[in-house]
Parts: sequence; C-alpha cells; structure tokens
Amino acid sequence: MLTLQNLTLYQGSTPLIRDSSLAIYQGQKVGVIGRNGCGKSTLFRLLMGELMPDGGEVLMPERLERAQMKQETAAVSRSALDYVLDGHLRFREVQAALEQAEISDDHTAMAHALAEFDELDGYALPNRAEQLLSGLGFAVEEFSKPVAAFSGGWRIRLNLAQALMQPSQLLLLDEPTNHLDLEATLWLRQWLLRYAGTVLLISHDRQFLDEVVDNIISFENLKLVTYRGNYSAYERQKAERLAQQQAAYEKQQERKAHIEDFVRRFRAKATKARQAQSRMKELQRMVEIEPAHVDSPFQFRFREAKRNPDVVLTCENLAVGYDAAKPLFGQFNYTVLGGARIGLLGPNGQGKSTLLKTLAHQLPNLDGELHESEHLVLGYCAQEQTDVLDLDATPLQLIQRLDPRVPEQDLRNFLGSFAFRGEQVDTVIRPFSGGEKSRLALALVAWQRPNLLLMDEPTNHLDLEMVHALTRALQEYDGALILVSHDRHLLNNTVDQFLLVRNGKVEIFDGSLEDYEQLIVDSRSNQSKPSKSQTNAQSSVDKKEQRQQSAQRREQLKPLREKLKKLEQQLDKDHKRLKALEEQLSDASLYDDAHKARLAKLLQEQGDLKRRVAETEEQWLHDSHVLEQMSEQ
Repeated sequence: MLTLQNLTLYQGSTPLIRDSSLAIYQGQKVGVIGRNGCGKSTLFRLLMGELMPDGGEVLMPERLERAQMKQETAAVSRSALDYVLDGHLRFREVQAALEQAEISDDHTAMAHALAEFDELDGYALPNRAEQLLSGLGFAVEEFSKPVAAFSGGWRIRLNLAQALMQPSQLLLLDEPTNHLDLEATLWLRQWLLRYAGTVLLISHDRQFLDEVVDNIISFENLKLVTYRGNYSAYERQKAERLAQQQAAYEKQQERKAHIEDFVRRFRAKATKARQAQSRMKELQRMVEIEPAHVDSPFQFRFREAKRNPDVVLTCENLAVGYDAAKPLFGQFNYTVLGGARIGLLGPNGQGKSTLLKTLAHQLPNLDGELHESEHLVLGYCAQEQTDVLDLDATPLQLIQRLDPRVPEQDLRNFLGSFAFRGEQVDTVIRPFSGGEKSRLALALVAWQRPNLLLMDEPTNHLDLEMVHALTRALQEYDGALILVSHDRHLLNNTVDQFLLVRNGKVEIFDGSLEDYEQLIVDSRSNQSKPSKSQTNAQSSVDKKEQRQQSAQRREQLKPLREKLKKLEQQLDKDHKRLKALEEQLSDASLYDDAHKARLAKLLQEQGDLKRRVAETEEQWLHDSHVLEQMSEQ
C-alpha cells in the first residue's frame, strides 16, 4: 500500500530521516514512536503530500484516500455537527451540486446528484456524525453550538471527529488521546479496532498503543526501524538487544531494585485482592522492559521533601465549582494521608480538574473547609501548566528564581536530568516546543521538594520516553500524590487507590482500573434500557398477561442470546491465541533466516486470526443491536 524507498527528510538544515526504507500494508495499524522533535509529525505531513522528500521516494496508490487529524481549529461559527460533516468532502460537494441543480431547475443534474447522494448514503451521514460526537463525549445539546464556543481541548476532539468522518484508506492520527478522558479513549479504541483501513498513530499512551497497533515504526539514529507486534513487543525486543550490553545490564539491576522496593511498599498497603493482583502485575512487568529505555535522555527524580506529615490535608464538607448556586459536587469529606497515592476517575466535566484547582488554591472552595498540615509543600501541575511560564526567561533563570542561593552548576545538573543541556539552558523558552515547555514546568515542580503532588493530565505533550521517566520518578517519589490522567499505564503503575468523581458526588472506588473500564462499558449498554418513569407507566398492564409476554419474549430471544454467548466465547478464545502469538513473535531469534518458515506461518495465523476477530466483533455488534431492538419491542 505504502512504500518509502531510501527516504531522506530534513527540517530546515536538520536531518530527520536519512536513507531509510520500509513498507506498510493495507489494514495494518502502526504506532509511530520517537522522541519529541525527531520528525514524527513531519513524516505525517510528507505522507499527506504537504512536503516533498529531500531524497528517495514515497510510493502509494494514486487514488489513495487519506485523512489526517488537524492539530488546530479556528474559532469558526459553524455548528459542531456541521464542522464534523465538513470532513466528508464529497458529501459536501454533492450537497452543493444538488442545491445548485434545484436553484437552476436542472432535472438532469438533479438526478445525477441525487444518485450520488444515495450512493454516499447521504441521509444517514448526519446520524453518523452525531454518533462520532456522542462517542467523543459531546452532549446532544452541544451538537448545534458553534465551534468558537468550545475550549481548545474540545476543539481538538472536533478535529478528531472530523478526521474519522472523512472516508479514508489511510488514517493519520497525531496524539488523538491528548484531550480525551478515559471514557472517550475507550470509545476511540473500539472505533479504530473496527476501522478497515490502515492507521498510522502517534501517541504517548503506551496502553492505547498496546491495544490498537500491530506494528511499530521507531525513529532511531535517523533511521525508521520497524518492529512486529504492539508497543510492549517493541519494548521486549529492544530490551533483549540492549540488555546484552554491560552498561545496560547494570542500569537495569539498579532500576530493578527501585521497582521492587516500590512493589514491597505497595504490597504492605494493598487490601483489595483483585486490585492488588492487577497492580502488582503491572509493576513487576516494569522490570522486564526497563532495558528498552536505558538510553533515555531523561533520568530525573522529585527531590526528597524536607518533611512528610502523617496527614497532609483534610477536606471537610467541601464544595467545588464555579457557581455557588450550582457546585459540581459538595459535602466532600476526605483525609489525604502522607504518602497516599490517589487516582481520580470520572468523565470530563464532573469536577476532577476543578477539585485539584481548589486544593491548589487556584479556585476558592464554594463551601466547607480545607485543613492543611503546617508542613504542607504543594506541587501543582495543571493541564495548561505552560501558561504560567515566563516565556521570555531562560530555564536557568526560572529555576534560579525559586532558589537563588543554590550554586549554578547544581541547577544546571538538575535541568540536565530533564534533558535541558548546553545552550538550551540559557535560551529563552518562547520558541520551545509544547513538550519542552511541559518538561520545564515539571522540572520546576520537582525542584520545590513537594510532599503533596497534584497532577492534572501530566503526560500531555510528553513523548513516550519522558512518560516512562515520569512513571519511574513517581514510583520513587515518597510524598502524597493525587493524579488525574487518561494514561492507564501511568495510573496502574503509580497509584494504589481511586476516587470516582461523577454525578455530583466523590466516592471511594474499590475496584481496579479494569473494573472501572467494565463499569463504563456496562453504563453505555444500559443507556438504551427503559427509564423508571417508563417502567412505572407499564404497571397497569395485567400481571398475568405481562408474565406470558415476558415468557414468550425470552423464548424468542433465547437463540440470539445463545448465539451471542458463543460469539463471546469465540472472541475470548481468539484473543487469548492472539496474545500467545504476540509473545511468540516478540522472540528476537524468530527473525533469523533459519526460522523464516515458522515466522511466515505465525504471521499468517496472526493475520487470519485478526480478520476473524474483526468479523466476529462485527457480528457481535450487529446481533447485540438486534437483541436490544427486540428486547424493547
């Protein structure tokens, strides 16, 4: 489908790719990884035809339909629904042709336009756009709101919906989960797994990559290196190669000791068996893949707090929000102990970020009291932390303002652990990339020795290596942590308890992150069930007749339920086999010439299984929809 032959690509005078070749095939879902600034987004521009290569060739079918998620959105007055529909360019062209034919009373042109409109299934497309908006978290009443009325993060969601609306055989997505909550991320995962075309995906969310992609393209030393399997398979293959080097081995052992210490501390506090088992598995797995990151430029820690009080702060009947008459939630009572590691769950707009802003004194509490330890040292990382940076200062000047008496070399060494070195330390930060500004904001927080960290989506704008380094640093951090993140890998590896912020309440969530994902799935499936008022309206129906009707309906639905059960069993079996195949394909020795035949057989089986899984899932979705409709009749 797509071939790069001896590709060379520059950004100005800086080489990004030099004499590199690879092939991408129809239906593959490929994760594109590499450090910030290595050229991932520039490669996307090349594939969209916005740039020409500086050497080599890009070969693709002449009529290949391509779609790309835009990174910026103008504050236009078009409604959200119209903006998403604009992604289907041919639909808009046919609409315009039809309108023109009606104005000019040209019946021939009208007939042609109507035929193509019908071929595009034009009457169903607005409904499809509404489904995309709903899946990405927009309320029905927001469909008609102008784009200009939405914040930057929600406009990015509109860009994503518009890209998904566009018919495509090649879909390029650059950090699509950056402004999504967990609910929308799970929805996008399912959408991409059903998508029949080829996907190239840039993301710092390793679990999202694991669940969606089947190949990895890694930027390494100006080359594009391909790996079979998902992101975890890439880490294992790279770890096996690097672990053979003595320096890598020594660093692995040092890191292993840190992780095992964190595991011991977690085990001592774990009380929920299922949650503990899930978390322990995630933590211990960190040891296996550590060598894959041994050459990371980021090796930082949060400086040790001077004191860690037993109780950091207490919320007493706390109410938060922006309007005292309509708080997002109230009567919140909770004590944050020293060393607590708390993750906040819940859909966007329920008050997670607002709670952090209130605890950080960025917003006043609407009611109740906040009782803080006299030894509290707060570190707050907001979603838009970079907005508070002095863009005309240098990294060194910013950190000197925090601690002017510290020797300059100590400050330079600390900034170096965040990969700010050489001339960059003395360069004003205005032209820095979003990732560099986020890294700097994080460095400033880490320097202040906090004993309570409030972190709101800290992985936004960070690359995978920096996210990995942040995960390690938070594991070693011994203060209290309250974290909001859609990055499930980060949550699984750094927190040990959850609070659920939803429907005007904050409650302790006893389950694991997997339990919460299932809660989301169940909640969506229940949305189509009858409401309480509808149920009450049926109470006048004769009880005997109702029982008879129920028995008849159960008998009618029994074959379909059994079919769905068999499909679920088949999916479970196939997913287990796919996982086993991925583990086999992660074996580096399998790619030696001596094992070509076995490799080809395994790849063939993997391809057949993925096609079968896609077909089975499609059948399951169809039959589930039929079951819902029949159940409601």
